[in-house]
Amino acid sequence: MGNAWLIYLLLINVFTLTLFGYDKDMAEKGKRRVSEKTLLTFTFLGGTLGALVGMRMYKHKTNKASFQFKFILTVIAQVVIYYFTFRR
Repeated sequence: MGNAWLIYLLLINVFTLTLFGYDKDMAEKGKRRVSEKTLLTFTFLGGTLGALVGMRMYKHKTNKASFQFKFILTVIAQVVIYYFTFRR
């Protein structure tokens, strides 16, 4: 189970990072974007590190206060769920 979890986290974070990069590219080209809901969903599903790296690397969604607020709420929700799921 441990290896499967690590592989999942690696894949979801790489995918989330790629999604942030793709959205930034589409934004610069004025094309159809990835919804914030989708970005936050993949963040919530374990792609937090990928999202953070993507926001910094691509300088994407870093100045949008409403997204930053939702991002922080997503991370807090993850921590709370993790705590109540895995505490002994």
